[in-house]
Amino acid sequence: MVPLASAETPGLLEACWRYLVLGVVQGLTEFLPISSTAAVIQLGSIVAVIAFFRRDLLEVVAGVARAARGGQWSDPSARLGVAILIGTVPIVLAGLAIKAFLPDFDHSPLRSLPSIGIVSIVMALLLALAEQLGRRRRLLGEVVPRDGLLVGLAQALALIPGVSRSGSTLTASLFDGWRRADAARFSFLLGIPAITLAGLVELKDAFSQPLSGGALPLLVGIVSAAVVSWLAIAWLLRFLQNHSTWWFVGYRLVFGLSLLLFAGRLAAGSN
Repeated sequence: MVPLASAETPGLLEACWRYLVLGVVQGLTEFLPISSTAAVIQLGSIVAVIAFFRRDLLEVVAGVARAARGGQWSDPSARLGVAILIGTVPIVLAGLAIKAFLPDFDHSPLRSLPSIGIVSIVMALLLALAEQLGRRRRLLGEVVPRDGLLVGLAQALALIPGVSRSGSTLTASLFDGWRRADAARFSFLLGIPAITLAGLVELKDAFSQPLSGGALPLLVGIVSAAVVSWLAIAWLLRFLQNHSTWWFVGYRLVFGLSLLLFAGRLAAGSN
């Protein structure tokens, strides 16, 4: 276990500030359909989403337990639980496949600035198409296992740099006819297992090597990510009650184009 750093540790304040900023970025981007940091501070986001949806999760657990005892799998809470379990399978299998067959994935061309920019633009266009074509009639209580598979496959795309987990799942749900707020709610619930697993893996890696300033900066990042994640979830659910996703489409387009322009200038400068 990494010991907490003392107040006299050189660079402690700088490290705490850096992790504080990372936590804020993580909290803003994990649950908004833009992108995320994919770092150990995801644990703060998972604490926030579990706390925010604690009643929903208790109902899901109770529904699955009742169904397991009496076969009442048509119960909405039981169906939601099954959909979450099924929807988690694709990203777990894809993650294991990457670990097994693409050990150098961290250095893949997919992580280049031009690639991330292009992916961001493509996902923006898909979200725009879903916003335009989606019927927006279905409610969370109507979820079926098929929805878990469909949205879970979209969630697995988030392993590609530039694909927002929240954005891909929201896009798939809108294509499937969900109302915006219900689509976001299912995206949050579906993300709990995936974000938890990713955070635990990153936590293991973080404690396997020395941390700058000790564990205190990491704790600052996790706490800030938790607070900002809670605020982001609450804001997004309220926003999508009465607004479309076009703001996020615009952001992803501008972000993607900016990355392409920046990458182009870097390439021109190196020639």
